[in-house]
Amino acid sequence: MATDFKSIPIIDISALLAKCDDPKMAEDPGVSEVVRQLDQACREAGFFYVKGHGIPDSLLKEVKSVAHKFFDLPYEEKIKIKMTAEAGFRGYQRVGENITKGIPDMHEAIDCYREVKEGMYGSLGKTMEGYNQWPCNPQNFKELMDVYIRLCTDLSRKIMRGISLALTGSPEEFEGRRAGDAFWVMRIIGYPGVPTADGPGPTNDIGCGAHTDYGLLTLVNQDDDITALQVRNLSGEWISAPPISGTFVCNIGDMLKIYSNGLYDSTLHRVINKSPTYRVCVAYFYETNFDTAVEPLETCIQRSGRTKKFERAVYGEHLVSKVLTNFG
Repeated sequence: MATDFKSIPIIDISALLAKCDDPKMAEDPGVSEVVRQLDQACREAGFFYVKGHGIPDSLLKEVKSVAHKFFDLPYEEKIKIKMTAEAGFRGYQRVGENITKGIPDMHEAIDCYREVKEGMYGSLGKTMEGYNQWPCNPQNFKELMDVYIRLCTDLSRKIMRGISLALTGSPEEFEGRRAGDAFWVMRIIGYPGVPTADGPGPTNDIGCGAHTDYGLLTLVNQDDDITALQVRNLSGEWISAPPISGTFVCNIGDMLKIYSNGLYDSTLHRVINKSPTYRVCVAYFYETNFDTAVEPLETCIQRSGRTKKFERAVYGEHLVSKVLTNFG
């Protein structure tokens, strides 16, 4: 459960990454310290920054740069990869098409999912069957994003090993049948700046309404010069998550809340861009296996009052229910 935190902690995870595939990683003092910090951050805020993550800063910047170039294109060009149900809800959506709790969000985006072949998950996966739609302009867009997704997937797996150690004492709880074949989602998002006094005003100023994320772990790569992401603490205050160059902002999602039996909470957050400058954010979501049935881990039940607080949930059903209500 989140506390009345006033800021979001920064965690250097380099020691965890250095030992992540060592069978004796749990015995390493450096790993133990990272695990302690991850546990504290997940308990108190559900959000944290990571540095020392090993993904080059030049790549973080290039991913945002090509996103800016795409969103700068005329609408007629962007709509060539328009999101459709036939594409498994992959592709471009214009400003106002994403809906949070009934209110249009003031952002445009490209939505990408791990590709799902026909029949791959039976009726459970039917809604998500399809292939990602990548723009032809900028020319290197797909190739760059393929590299970025691969690196984010690997990094997320390693961070989850640290979180697994914190929750259960074992680094492998979120592999195998739980997340050994992890689904992923990526949203490349553009938030228009505040209009000038002479320009037309938006119907609301919420770039993305208050929500929690769906899966295990989110990695947020945001523009360096605009503070727009806000996280709600226990008292209902909105705490800013300003950009820190070279870091990811990380947060936990609904499935990890269930696995932890509420020891960790998926914290409400929103985006409000009050700057006159257009803002880009690339959010990568690391999830469980698509067809995994998620329920509280026995270790976490014992550590949280010995009462099971959440019922079983199938990740794919949870995702599809959100997808079918998020787009207008």
